[in-house]
Amino acid sequence: MKNISIPHAGLILRVVFGITMLSAVADRFGFWGAPGAPGVAWGNWENFIAYTQTLNSFASKSVAGILGALATFFEILFGFSLILGFKTRYAALGTSALMLLFAISMAISASIKAPFDYSVLTSAAAALLLSAIGKTSFALDNK
Repeated sequence: MKNISIPHAGLILRVVFGITMLSAVADRFGFWGAPGAPGVAWGNWENFIAYTQTLNSFASKSVAGILGALATFFEILFGFSLILGFKTRYAALGTSALMLLFAISMAISASIKAPFDYSVLTSAAAALLLSAIGKTSFALDNK
C-alpha cells in the first residue's frame, strides 16, 4: 500500500477543519435543525449567545453577543480559507488560537475535563500542525 503524502494529508486536514468550523456556524443559524433536535447543539443564534455567555461568565449579554459574533466571523473566514487553501498557514494558526481560547473558556467555566471530552485541544494541536505543513494539495496557495 502506498503511503499518503504530506500534501495530501494536509488537504484532508484543511477540508475537514473547514467543514467542521462551517458546520458549527450553520448550527447556530439553525441550518441543522431547531433547538433540541437530535444532533443540534444550539439551533439558533440566541442559544449560541447564551452558551457563549456561559463560557465567558464575566461577560454581560451584550459582550457575549460581541464575542459570539467575533468567533462566528473568524470561524467563517478561517473555514472558507482552509477549504480553499488560501493563506492556509494564517488560517490554521487562527484556528488553533480560536480552539485554545475555547479550551481555556471551557476549562474555566465548565471543568478542566471539558476541553478533553470535546477534543478541543486535539483540534488546536492539529491546526497548529497544519500551519507547519508547507504546501497542501489542491490549494490556492500553490498558484
